[in-house]
Amino acid sequence: MKNNQNIQIIDKLYNAFATGEMPIVLGSMHPKIEWNEAESNSLADGNPYVGPDAVLNGVFARLGADHEYFKLTDIELHDMSNNKVLATLRYDAKNKETGKAYNAQAAHLWTLKDGKVTSFQQFVDTKKLADAEKK
Repeated sequence: MKNNQNIQIIDKLYNAFATGEMPIVLGSMHPKIEWNEAESNSLADGNPYVGPDAVLNGVFARLGADHEYFKLTDIELHDMSNNKVLATLRYDAKNKETGKAYNAQAAHLWTLKDGKVTSFQQFVDTKKLADAEKK
């Protein structure tokens, strides 16, 4: 698959995430996707999350439960070799329990095969996330 098609798939996934269209987000994933949160991120306790349901329940549901809002901003998509897409972005979010807001730099490395996401690796400023969780 050409890289520009991979870029379009990931762009569609981010747009669906922004509007809460989880069936589109989950539908872009291979049934055996391997999803990894950044080391030291509190959500990394389930790494690797295998399959869309694991990602939904282990990552997305927890993000929603723990945040007043969680937005992805300044998303830039970059073509990579070997059916990979690199996204550079920021998390604009507010922790519900502590009331602390944060704006953290992040990168996502996506791997695709036959139009489906087969793996995801998050890189993020985990200190900012951890500081927002501290009371």
